This record gives sequence, C-alpha cells and structure tokens, in this order.
Amino acid sequence: MANHAHSAQLAIVGAGPGGYPAAFLAADLGLQVTLIDLEAKPGGVCLNWGCIPSKTLLHVSRLLTETREAADWGVEFAAPKIDLDKLRSWKERVVQQLTGGVAQLARQHKIGFIQGRASFLDASTLKLQKPGGDEEALKFEHAIIATGSRPATLPRLSLQSERIMDSTRALDLNKIPETLLVIGGGYIGLELGTVYAALGSQVSVVEMLPGLLPGADRDLVRVLATRLDSVLRSIMLNTTVAEMQETDDGIRVIFKGETSEAGQVFDSVLVAVGRKPNSGGLGLENTRVEIDQRGFIKVDAQRRTAEPSIYAIGDVAGEPMLAHKATHEGRVAAEAIAGHQVAYEPRAIPAVVFTDPEIAWCGLTETQAKEEGRSVTVARFPWGASGRATTLGRKDGLTKLIIDSETEQVLGVGIVGVGAGELIGEGVLAIEMAALAADLELSIHPHPTLSETMMEAAEVFFGQSTHVFRPKRG
Repeated sequence: MANHAHSAQLAIVGAGPGGYPAAFLAADLGLQVTLIDLEAKPGGVCLNWGCIPSKTLLHVSRLLTETREAADWGVEFAAPKIDLDKLRSWKERVVQQLTGGVAQLARQHKIGFIQGRASFLDASTLKLQKPGGDEEALKFEHAIIATGSRPATLPRLSLQSERIMDSTRALDLNKIPETLLVIGGGYIGLELGTVYAALGSQVSVVEMLPGLLPGADRDLVRVLATRLDSVLRSIMLNTTVAEMQETDDGIRVIFKGETSEAGQVFDSVLVAVGRKPNSGGLGLENTRVEIDQRGFIKVDAQRRTAEPSIYAIGDVAGEPMLAHKATHEGRVAAEAIAGHQVAYEPRAIPAVVFTDPEIAWCGLTETQAKEEGRSVTVARFPWGASGRATTLGRKDGLTKLIIDSETEQVLGVGIVGVGAGELIGEGVLAIEMAALAADLELSIHPHPTLSETMMEAAEVFFGQSTHVFRPKRG
C-alpha cells in the first residue's frame, strides 16, 4: 500500500441510491465527503443494472401491448419491427444520461469521488484498491456502508452456460429467446418476464410457493395473475426445478411438483430468486460491525452499527431491499452524523411491482392484519366503476384501504392497475400523516382520474360511494 493517506470527515462506500443521496445531504450539512464506488460514475445497481434500465424496457413492453390492445378501439397497427440494437442503445442512453447527471451533482456538491474497491483496515481507515492496481489509505471520522446487493443464485443448480441469465444479464438484451423459463415468481422475475414476453418470447414462470409475489395481498395478485395467464406460456406454482442440463437445443429442465410436464427444453433460463446483501469482502472483521445470519449488517434507529464510527444503509442493512428505502436511510444517517436528532421510523414504505398491471402497496397489508389479529375494515373500490379506467380500456384494477375499525385511521393501502405505482404516494402520505378515512373522502379529487379511486374507496368505507352500491352494514 502507498504510504500517503487521504482523509475525510465522512467516507461513503457505495454510490447507489443510498450512498449518493447521503453524500449530497451530508455535503449540504457542511461535512467534507468522499464517495467511493467500483464504477466510474455514481448511480449503483439501480441506475446501471436495475431500477432504471428495467423500467425503460417495461415502458417499451407496455407500448407494444397497447398497440395490440388498440385494435379493440378501432385503431390497428402493423406488426411492430423490433430493432434490438437500437432498443439496447436507447436503454443505455437513458442510463448514461442519469449517471452523468448524478456525477455532475457530485461535483457541484464538491464531493470527492474515488473509483475503487474499499475495505476497512480498522474503525477509522479504509484501504482503497484502484482499477490500475494502486492502493492507498483513507482516514475518516465516520463511514457509511452502502454496498447494496447482488442477484441470489441456486448453488445446487449451478450450470455454466451462456443460456443461463441473472437479472443483470437479462437486461443486456443480447437476444430474444424463442422460449424462456423464469425461475422465481417474485417482482424481478415477473417484471423481466413481462418484458421478454412483449418482445416475442414464450415465457414460462416456475414458483415454489402456491402463489406469485409472496408478501402481496392475494386479491391484488389475482388481478395480475389473470392477465399473466393470457400473456405468458405457463405459470407453474408449487413447483421447483430439480435439475438443469445443457443440450444442443437449449437447457433441459426437470421439474418437481404440481406441474403436468416433468421436463421441458428452453432456449434460455432466467434465475430470479431474490438478492443477497454485499456485506462480504469489506474487512468488517477488523471492526466491531456485526452481521446477522442472512448477511445483513445490524444497525440501530440512526443506521449506526455496533462500531460507533460506522453506519450502514440500503440493501446491505436489511429488508425491504428497495431503492427509496435506501435513500431515506442515507439521509437519516447523514443527519445523525451531522449531529441532528433523527431516527429511521417510517410508518409506510411503498412497494411497487412494475408489471402490467402494476401492483403497489404501503403500510399494513390485509394479510398482516389477519396474522396479527388486528381489527380492521377493508374498503375496496373496483376499477370497473371508474370512468377513467374505462376510457383506458383497463377496468381490471382495484384500490383498497385498510382502515382501523375503531379509530377509522388509514393503516394501509393496496392498488393494482395501470399506473398503480404513481398512485401509491397518496397512500404513503395518508398513513404518515395518520389520516382518517374521512380525510380521503372529503378531499376533492379530479375527475376523471385514477387517483379518485382513493376517494371512492373511502366512500365505500362509509357506504356512500357514488359509483358502487355497497351500503355500510350495521
């Protein structure tokens, strides 16, 4: 290692949606900040290989679907021609624009940026390995670990083949396989499966559990599952992959479970079985930082680890593994380091599955309420009664409120339908502000919009919905 050492009041390891917002706020609060990342520009997995490129392709997927749906409205298009190279270039252009913008903001905040791999030598020193092989030390007063996560694998089904993809490789769009198996019925698998199906692949999904999207309420998932039945080749539930073998024709997969077909051959296989925290290889053994059995770094309400000088945020610090949760944690950690009295204590962290239709929820779910024995009333407004949903030709949605039966406080919100991710923010605000059902009912929403389904769901709670006849019992 080089003898010279740099110093920083705050060193942040990882420049993703947790790391760079923490750096920006810390700089705004007067701290001298150094941001360290493996890539040449800040942005992390979200901007480079996750949230942004996947949503870029999901937008294309939705556009292709709408061209087909338009025939029902009297507008017919010729079959679309997909230029895969141009599509890939557009996705990469979006990524470069956003990562370039974040890099410019880092310069404007006068944040030091170092490309390299960081590991802890002790509770106040980082070893930095530069891309060219040079090493140097960085002394710090405080550090934030924001190293994110990586795709999980299936070691027992390990197979070295170009036909096997994880979520990162799937977003490269090297080719559109004729047949694709998606292992995992969670949000990553369903989002990418939707993209490939729209681009022309015959997509099958295999899920070991009895339903798709574990964690989401079943009434919301049923709406999506119904549509996926017409879009995907097959959905195999209560089924696992027992064996995979590469043949001249593709990947032969042997299934075990309720599926009627024990073995099938696929051109490609996408393994989407979740993500694992990047807590290894950081030299944490040289500190007092503690890691739980799943690999997550243990933190307190300020996101401080067992080592007082070191904080951890985002995917590496526990679930839910969501970009916006990481951003909020990063801001909490930055304020705590700056000496402010803050704590990470959200009432509602929104989750969005960007399939078609989208599913979004926040706060208490109906499933959780039942498991906890909570006394709640569930008010549902079907989008079949929404004028705006009808004009869009998408009446398959649903908006529901989870309401405390005694206080009438809104405890949770669930939405399935086109644009559900854009609507859930109102639910987050309602829960964070401890809004009552009456607050939503009496807030005038614009007509005709999908947002007014929130108001009408509150009206259903009181048995006074304008467009749904559902009198309140008792």
